[in-house]
Amino acid sequence: MHVATPPAPCPPSTAHLALPFFDDAHRALAEGLVPWAAAQEVDETDDRAACRDWVKRLGAGGWLRYCVPADHGGALPALDSRALVLLRETLAYHSPLADFAFAMQGLGSGAITLAGSPAQQAHYLRGVARGELIAAFALSEPDAGSDVGAMKTIATRANNTWTSGQNGSYSLTGTKTWISNGGIADFYCVFAKTEPAGGTRGISAFIVDANTPGLDDSRHIHVMAPHPLATLQFTDCTVPATALLGEENGGFKLAMRTLDIFRASVAAAALGMARRALAEAVHHARQRRMFGQTLADFQLTQAKIGEMAALVDSAALLTYRAAWLRDTGQARVTSEAAMAKMTATENAQRVIDMALQLHGGRGVELGSKVESLYRDIRSLRIYEGATEVQQLIIGKAALQE
Repeated sequence: MHVATPPAPCPPSTAHLALPFFDDAHRALAEGLVPWAAAQEVDETDDRAACRDWVKRLGAGGWLRYCVPADHGGALPALDSRALVLLRETLAYHSPLADFAFAMQGLGSGAITLAGSPAQQAHYLRGVARGELIAAFALSEPDAGSDVGAMKTIATRANNTWTSGQNGSYSLTGTKTWISNGGIADFYCVFAKTEPAGGTRGISAFIVDANTPGLDDSRHIHVMAPHPLATLQFTDCTVPATALLGEENGGFKLAMRTLDIFRASVAAAALGMARRALAEAVHHARQRRMFGQTLADFQLTQAKIGEMAALVDSAALLTYRAAWLRDTGQARVTSEAAMAKMTATENAQRVIDMALQLHGGRGVELGSKVESLYRDIRSLRIYEGATEVQQLIIGKAALQE
């Protein structure tokens, strides 16, 4: 059970804002966000209620405006990876669930930003930016996680006499699982096979409102960290042809483009958690007295703190580089984003584990900050591409150079 946690032992350092990856606009964003995030406290016992509340808070604070482009109520002309990185890092430092709420608004609506029709964008994106609509991204299935081409959810045309964009409908049947915001979302960006034998080339994307007949999103999945996840069941779920998102059979590329934008921001979330664990460890080491001195006076403690600090900074540099490369239009982004995601999540796991170890018995008390971080970080090594998938991406890129 998560409980409201006390403020951080010290405010997060903003020294990284001086790095050349960021400009004055990013620094102004962080300077406004840090005190806002530090002042927020919420009871996170009920993950679904708390997540809804965070969406409202983030919308009212204007932070969700960074999830959509300016033409549709956003803060910037286009999605800016460095802004997303700074937002997720800061939010995750204070509350991983706040980060989750923010990230899912961006990921859940990202495909609409990239490929939505003007009507689709006008209908959904302003609500996302205001925190009035909760978004979700429905790609994974029980037997199709990393192997997207193995998905079994099918979208069939109601008849074969119309072409995409004209009057008509699709009927969706299948199962999606581990869907973030499942059960609380107002709409889902759903990926399904329109050409069952086409592998990844036969996948299309659709916008499905949560109240659409034939969609059951009530099966909540209980996981080790309190995140609202659910299994979605589609049974002859009929959507109009206008729900098609982008081109028919273009869903796989759209999904990958969406994930590419947000993969570096997953690294940032892990970075925020690692920074908080390091701050907690330093604070505890300075306060904890034993054998006539503080824990921080022991060389073994100093060595551990030094290792943690190096792991944090190495992850930060890869994360900021990946976001900077995307924002500046560099040709290569996928491999760098994979490096950032893999390194930041794996490093954060190590940092948090060492912070918990330094806390001793207090570290495993349910509700302590390092205990909750230990549970929160684990899923980041899996979702949006497990570590092993990132290794394959990086390895293939290196072999092609």
